[in-house]
Amino acid sequence: MNFKIDVHWDDEARVWYVEDSNVPGLAAEASTVEAMQALLRVRVPELLELNMPQLFESRQSRSSYEIVTHRRQDVAVAC
Repeated sequence: MNFKIDVHWDDEARVWYVEDSNVPGLAAEASTVEAMQALLRVRVPELLELNMPQLFESRQSRSSYEIVTHRRQDVAVAC
């Protein structure tokens, strides 16, 4: 099974946070994309095992997840 995690930048709070995900129960925030990746490497398997135990019935079961990051940046253009 494949999972998708949409991560957005909150400019005011200065953190990356999980905006949307099909991983049941996933909520996370981190100061950098790298820190978010490290957090998700731990949290995603824990939540899948807790909330979707059927994925772990076979020891050969594998799942994957995709992290999609979104950040808006304004630029000034001299006219």
